[in-house]
Amino acid sequence: MTFDKKLQKVVEKNNSLLCVGLDIDTAKLPSFLLKSFDDPLLEFGTSIIDATHDLVCAYKLNLAFYEALGEQGTKLLISLLQHIPKHIIIILDGKRNDIGNTAQQYAKALYDQLHADAVTLNPYLGSDSILPFLHYKNTCSFILCRTSNPSSNEFQNLQAGNKPLYEHVAAYIKKWNTQGCCGAVVGATYPQELKKIRSTLGESIPILIPGIGAQGGDLQQAVQYGTNKEGKQALLTSSRGVLYAGTDEGFATQARTVAINLRDQINTFR
Repeated sequence: MTFDKKLQKVVEKNNSLLCVGLDIDTAKLPSFLLKSFDDPLLEFGTSIIDATHDLVCAYKLNLAFYEALGEQGTKLLISLLQHIPKHIIIILDGKRNDIGNTAQQYAKALYDQLHADAVTLNPYLGSDSILPFLHYKNTCSFILCRTSNPSSNEFQNLQAGNKPLYEHVAAYIKKWNTQGCCGAVVGATYPQELKKIRSTLGESIPILIPGIGAQGGDLQQAVQYGTNKEGKQALLTSSRGVLYAGTDEGFATQARTVAINLRDQINTFR
């Protein structure tokens, strides 16, 4: 099944464009878990998945949170990936790629070994760092285009010719999308840029949109400017706002409540 077909199926099944980031941080866990469970991180992660899997189109796992835990983090990552229902999109967020043969090994690790549906990539090294990922059919490589962090202006807004750099990146994403395996990462914190990038990409390329929660992006504008004319092809990501909505034994129920509200708000604006 192509990535696009899998995405459309889960969007329709769950009536959702919501992507929840599973960025598990020991310092933010409800304290009772640390006292009550031998593996509190796994209990937390699986509880969040169980409470929200019918409300999302995707889960995004930022690899840094797992790599920072060493061997324990690797085991946790694999266990959570196995726990996610098969019909839901899995995005492994590492922004990692490199030239030639090294990029091939990164792609092999993320797609062959961890069985991601999608990954995030940095385009700074150019085409030869992107193309090895695009050889994996039925996947999507979300390429950083206009990111949500404040200092992104330092490079992404630099003028190259008569356009800022991020517009050139958007044009390349469209160019690279010959097999339908490309997406873009565009932060909700820059709605006008998001609107322009959607226009460049056209209707079919999906956009992964972080920044709608703790980073303060405008949800209505993110939905209206990031989706296509059918109100699709956007994945709006919230991590901390859903994960750490609760601090006690009811944390999973509270996460579900936040996820429901967020999904419904997104659908209101579609």
